[in-house]
Amino acid sequence: MAFHEVRFPAALSFGATGGPERRTEVVTLANGFEERNSLWAHSRRRYDAGLALSSLDDLETVLQFFEARRGRLHAFRWKDWADFKSCAPSREVGPFDQQLGTGDEVTTAFQLVKLYRSGDETADYRRPIVKPVAGTVRVAVGGVELVEGEHFTVDHAQGVVSLGSAPAIGAVVTAGFEFDVPVRFDTDRIDVSVATFQAGEVPSIPVVEVRI
Repeated sequence: MAFHEVRFPAALSFGATGGPERRTEVVTLANGFEERNSLWAHSRRRYDAGLALSSLDDLETVLQFFEARRGRLHAFRWKDWADFKSCAPSREVGPFDQQLGTGDEVTTAFQLVKLYRSGDETADYRRPIVKPVAGTVRVAVGGVELVEGEHFTVDHAQGVVSLGSAPAIGAVVTAGFEFDVPVRFDTDRIDVSVATFQAGEVPSIPVVEVRI
């Protein structure tokens, strides 16, 4: 298996349904209280690509993409239209959107992350971003924006920013970016009836996030 650095057609992922899922073990005790344990450190996203199709041409595009990935064998990029930026969907990506770390005069490589916060800091969740979109990553150190290619490079396959020199102690490293989700098809079979498709019934084409 391999990861193909190609994005599922974004126009066809728009309208798809899906989102994050967690794996939580819940045990109800004899006294009615519960014990809950999170089995996954990170959520996993699922989508249905079939719901975004509106024409036979769309279906042909998806079938071409499906065959090129050999069904479930090879993973690929997916644009989640509900969550694809380091900032709010209505805002433009900026170099101060997310904090990646602080300088120690040694570290030069920083993983892209996105912070999810609701309530106090104890509820923070930092999601590793491993598939940034080329040309969208903006980086700043100590409040000063850097120039890609001159001051930093980006590994678009792993989501790691490499600085040309280690930041000074305490200097805050921040970044903004657009990103894709690494996924694969969750089926080796697509069933479709042309007659029902033209009448408005579309096939189910499940897609699931993969760990990188």
